[in-house]
Amino acid sequence: MNPSSTEQVSRYADMFAAMGAEWRLRIMQQLLAAHPQGMVVGEIQAQLGLSASNLSHHLDKLRTEDLVLVEREGTFLRYRANADALQQLLAFSMPSAARAPRR
Repeated sequence: MNPSSTEQVSRYADMFAAMGAEWRLRIMQQLLAAHPQGMVVGEIQAQLGLSASNLSHHLDKLRTEDLVLVEREGTFLRYRANADALQQLLAFSMPSAARAPRR
């Protein structure tokens, strides 16, 4: 394996690990359901019933792994699923799916 593929595999492993926690996977489900507009933190919190500090921890981990994008809107933070990163992850894990024609 060349160095760039080793780095790529490590990056994707980190992304999968970040989504491996139940709450983070639930957050990703919510953000994907709200794609492309995303959700503000209060909306995610209301849907999942997580404490503010717990939700912040999980969102930070997802952001660190580039799985979500965050944008400030006044006093609110809006989170969106990073569709490009998720498509790359899917293409890596299912190479034949990435080559399949889109409908």
